[in-house]
Amino acid sequence: MPKNIRYTLLSLRDLAVSIGPFVLLTLALLALTYWWLDPNPPKRVVLATGPAQSAYDEFGKRYAEALARYGITVELLTSEGSSANLELIRSGKADLGFVQGGSADIGYDDEESIVSLGSLFVEPLWLFYREDSAQKLTHTTTVAHLSELKDWRVNVGTAGSGVPRLFNTLLDVNRVDKGTVQLSELEQTPATVAFLNGEIDALVFASAPESLMVQMLLQTPGVGLMDFAQSEAYSRRFGYLTPVTLPQGVVDLAANIPARDMRLVASTTSLLSSAKTHPAILQLFAQTATGLHGGAGWFSRAREYPSLEHSEVMVSPEAVRAIRNGPPFLQRYLPFWLANLVERMWLAMGLIIALALPLSRIVPPLYSFRIRSRVFRWYAELRDIEQRGETSGTGEQLPVAALLEQLDEMESKVEKISVPLSYTDELYALRGNIHLVRKKLLRRA
Repeated sequence: MPKNIRYTLLSLRDLAVSIGPFVLLTLALLALTYWWLDPNPPKRVVLATGPAQSAYDEFGKRYAEALARYGITVELLTSEGSSANLELIRSGKADLGFVQGGSADIGYDDEESIVSLGSLFVEPLWLFYREDSAQKLTHTTTVAHLSELKDWRVNVGTAGSGVPRLFNTLLDVNRVDKGTVQLSELEQTPATVAFLNGEIDALVFASAPESLMVQMLLQTPGVGLMDFAQSEAYSRRFGYLTPVTLPQGVVDLAANIPARDMRLVASTTSLLSSAKTHPAILQLFAQTATGLHGGAGWFSRAREYPSLEHSEVMVSPEAVRAIRNGPPFLQRYLPFWLANLVERMWLAMGLIIALALPLSRIVPPLYSFRIRSRVFRWYAELRDIEQRGETSGTGEQLPVAALLEQLDEMESKVEKISVPLSYTDELYALRGNIHLVRKKLLRRA
């Protein structure tokens, strides 16, 4: 190996050894920060949806498909509806879930343990009735007020859906004696079958218009949809309700379904999450929500949803950033895992670098000391030989021949010392001092 290359490698090796402790310290701090911040999200999350074929179920499938592109597996957990979803989040059996405003009992205890990713869409309260039942019970084919449901057989859905709680509230404000209405709590699919078979007079559920059940019932002959003429009044009485209008012909323009504008009351559905869910997961769901719910629909205009309003719990900061600003800058150009890692680690990395820079000033003196110590440590032995060559306190002089032999042996070892070229002056100075001691010993021989 050429000598210049050998000396260069030697210098780099010494520099690496000098920097090594600081590199190890920096890496240890980064590893500790990584463990503390936990920047990478889990690969699996559980999303509580709703009954099969419901709008929640359909949206859940879309979220699962969207997050699969980022390597996140979304396990869909079917449930009875909003109230059940909230309980699943509270118990830790689900990480996220769809919850309809006003249909679940959200209390003060949920303010710190549950966060919202924004309001996603409105869910009207659909009251479908059989026109033949209306003709028989009210002598008309239309139902205009809840007070007309006396002696009706009405299915309000399962308790876990939250609809029974909401519908009972509306019956109370209309002063309807619930003893005069035969309420049942069948699941949506068997209830719809019973409704179409004439075993139930009316069917009540809350769902987005994307629900296949809603689409089917709106176009079923002999099935009417109640027009909530007092929808504005309901919204004034209950803050979680809002009046919406189903425009004429929006279901089927050719068949003109519905034949006129239908007034409905609706609550907004939010995507709630446990506060313990990884921030990156919240960010991905909020970004996905912008794409899934940002288009125009039957009850909303383009980019009206997701919204930061109408939330019954605190909105997650990740959701606020995603809804207002879209994907972070780095995610537009880097893979998600790398962009997320940099985004969540950059502040800690900056602090570590700020700490490491002052410490790095020790490296040059430490490097210089390491190189020079190879030379300076021989001066102790050289001084010992020189002192032993002097007359002892008893007047005896130690054997010069033995000292010269030790001096020759030391010189032989010194000649094998390798130092970077910039420090060879130190090495030659040592060899010169060895020669001076030899001359001194020879004079005393």
